Amino acid sequence: MTDFLPKEVREGLEMARKRDLRKKSRLRVRVGDEVFTVLRFWETGFALDAEDAPHLRGLVDIYDGARHLYQCLIVASEQAGGEMIYEFKRNTAAVDRAPLDFARDENAPVALLN
Repeated sequence: MTDFLPKEVREGLEMARKRDLRKKSRLRVRVGDEVFTVLRFWETGFALDAEDAPHLRGLVDIYDGARHLYQCLIVASEQAGGEMIYEFKRNTAAVDRAPLDFARDENAPVALLN
């Protein structure tokens, strides 16, 4: 059906679709001091707007608003449909405390009182 629409109308529809995705998405990719809005996110990668996104490669951080979700090692895989597609080489969930190196007893006291 979109083959019958004039070029200007198709471009307008694509711009409206991207604007809608940007408004709905809270996910952001942070590379150094630069921040990019994630248009789509899935288990093995994510997509950014091709006009704004450079060919990112290496370590990036993914945030949901102000909450740090993942630290990822990525590579740009392809550009399709106005989106730059990135794939994860490594995707590690961010935690707010160091992991324990022992098994915690579920009946252990929370704190000691003197």
